[in-house]
Amino acid sequence: MKEQLIDNAYSIARERYASIGVDTDKAMDILQNISLSMHCWQADDVTGFESAGALTGGIQTTGNYPGKARNMEEVRMDILKAMSFIPGRHRLSLHEIYGDFGGRFVDRNEVEPSHFDSWMQWAAENGIKLDFNSTSFSHPKSGNLTLASPDKGIRDFWVEHTSRCRAIAEEMGRRQDDPCIMNLWIHDGSKDITVNRMMYRELLKDSLDRIFSKEYANMKDSIESKVFGIGLESYTVGSNDFYIGYGVSRQKLVTLDTGHFHPTESVADKLSSLLLFVPEVLLHVSRPVRWDSDHVTIMNDETLDLCKEIVRCGALGRVHIGLDYFDASINRIGAYVIGSRATQKCLLQALLEPLPALRRYEAEDKGFERLALLEEAKSMPWNAVWDMFCMRNGVPVGDEFIAGVEEYEAEVTSKRC
Repeated sequence: MKEQLIDNAYSIARERYASIGVDTDKAMDILQNISLSMHCWQADDVTGFESAGALTGGIQTTGNYPGKARNMEEVRMDILKAMSFIPGRHRLSLHEIYGDFGGRFVDRNEVEPSHFDSWMQWAAENGIKLDFNSTSFSHPKSGNLTLASPDKGIRDFWVEHTSRCRAIAEEMGRRQDDPCIMNLWIHDGSKDITVNRMMYRELLKDSLDRIFSKEYANMKDSIESKVFGIGLESYTVGSNDFYIGYGVSRQKLVTLDTGHFHPTESVADKLSSLLLFVPEVLLHVSRPVRWDSDHVTIMNDETLDLCKEIVRCGALGRVHIGLDYFDASINRIGAYVIGSRATQKCLLQALLEPLPALRRYEAEDKGFERLALLEEAKSMPWNAVWDMFCMRNGVPVGDEFIAGVEEYEAEVTSKRC
């Protein structure tokens, strides 16, 4: 009965969209081939398997909802369960602290590709491709400065760590026959006023040049800025200006995290400028509430605008879409599903936009007609197309996934002490 209702609603939606020049089947085909890079750290509140210490580096999780993954097996179980509710095939982004260290302490400057062998095997068995992140926070040598530290010993330690992470990403990319995107974000900054801005940025530039001195064929580097972190409010070495300059001059990917800018800035507006000067862009889609709070992504104006801009720029092949939020106040599997599906809903609406007609109006200086069609497009039956997309992918339609998440909580996560 429900399948028939979905079919009927989709038939009507297909006709409605055809009347404004949009092919809904083509939109779904394109969406089918867009893989989100899901983030492993939602499963366990960015704990990892290295130590049980507190988070540092100006980031934090809030909440203590029961059922957090406690080990590698549980992280993997939870990720697979979350993926079972999300249409399409998606990637997984790992931080270095999630290595398979076999119960031993392996310091950050000693990590090797072998510590991720089991991840690569697991990913291959489950049809998942991997991305990677170096981890500069939550370590005795983290402090307020890592790659920008005036202490050469500290700086060398983190150069070695990040260089080794690139080697791990290269091996991941080689084994999955698809480039592994490795993101580099460091928290380096200052709580209060600094009088040495230039010195720290010169040190960071030098450290990055050392790290990137080796060329790899199966991984891509991306560099990520931030406005500030908790305890580092006055100055961030790796600012947006710094990394745009570095990315353009070195032709590296630049990461845009939707929570790493001032609240009134439009991340969507940055895409068209960056794509003129850098080869590709990595997105970290999040939901900042007044600051980089990493709330679960939802289908809000900011995410919609971002996805529409990707499509309007014709940049689906040059923009990698990763998720980066960690909410410990609600069911963590549910958080994965909500954020992933919300991002896909935004992408679908972007793909269903009557862009040729809108651009024709704009070219003819028909501002009223353009604005009218933009507004009418908002109430087109995109949700019927989304329901069909979910049904074709064999995942729950509408709110059906809620019961599935609750069942997994009752049978699995609620039993974790």
